[in-house]
This record gives sequence, C-alpha cells and structure tokens, in this order.
Amino acid sequence: MATVNQTFRAPGSLKTGKTSANVLRWVRQVHLWLGVFFAPAIIFFAFTGALQTLNLHEAQPGSTYQPPLWIEKLAQLHKKQNLQVRPKRKGPPEPARPEAQARRSGDERLQQPPVPSVSTYLMKWFVLLMSLGLITTSLLGVYMAFQYNRSRRLIWTLLVLGTVVPVLFMR
Repeated sequence: MATVNQTFRAPGSLKTGKTSANVLRWVRQVHLWLGVFFAPAIIFFAFTGALQTLNLHEAQPGSTYQPPLWIEKLAQLHKKQNLQVRPKRKGPPEPARPEAQARRSGDERLQQPPVPSVSTYLMKWFVLLMSLGLITTSLLGVYMAFQYNRSRRLIWTLLVLGTVVPVLFMR
C-alpha cells in the first residue's frame, strides 16, 4: 500500500524526501544569492523606470519644464547604458516670410501631441505601482536575507558587488 507522500507526489518529482529537501535548500540558497546581488540593479531600474513613466526625464513640447540633469543622466543610463546626455535641440527656426507662417499655422493641429486615453493613464498607474512593488519586495528580500542568513558578511559582499560591478561596467 502506498503512503500519503507517495500517492500525492508530483509527476517527475524526486524519489526521496531527503534529496528533494537538499535540492530545495540549494534552490533557496541560489535564489537568496542572486536576489541580494541583483537587488541594487532592480531597485535602480524600477526607480528610473518610474521617472520615465512620469516623463520627468525630458522636456515636453510647449512646456517650461526642464528636467534636472541627474534625472536625464539616470534615464540615459536606463535606456542607453551610458551617462552621455545629448545636447538640447533648438526648436525649428521661425519662418521669415508671412506666407510660410500662414501655411505652417494650418499644420498646427498635426504638431500637437495626441490626448492620452484613459487606458494610457491606467497603464501608467500600473507601471508606477509595479515599480513601487519591485522596490518594496527587493528591500524586503534584502531585509529577509539579513534576518534569516547566518553569514551577514556574505550578504554585505553580494550587495556591494551588485552595486559596484554595474558601476565598473559604465566606464
């Protein structure tokens, strides 16, 4: 007669409980190491993605808003993996002749940005909540790593490496 564990075992699962426990322990350990190592990057990209979702990284046509240089650089790092911010473009030169101005004013409706739909705003809110969720769960994961792991030195080492390695790649 089969025992309860054998009866309800998932197809393809390991045959012995001891081996299964060892594999699970190893998987949790690798998850912890990778999570702590990548936590700084996840937090960075979630934060910079939120800034871009709010369009804080670039000036909008017709607006007086000029993004701070630090936001522009973080957005550039997020999008292009470098800190080289492109120089600001000058607007189109004003036409010298009145007939060109009249022709241009007829095309004015084509130059205005479209009005965002409700679904666009809902998606922006979803992305902002997702960014906040990623930041929160990453911070909670790091907290848990310190609370439930014996080797604080290893956790600190992984956190520092996860911060320093990407910075070294930027050069």
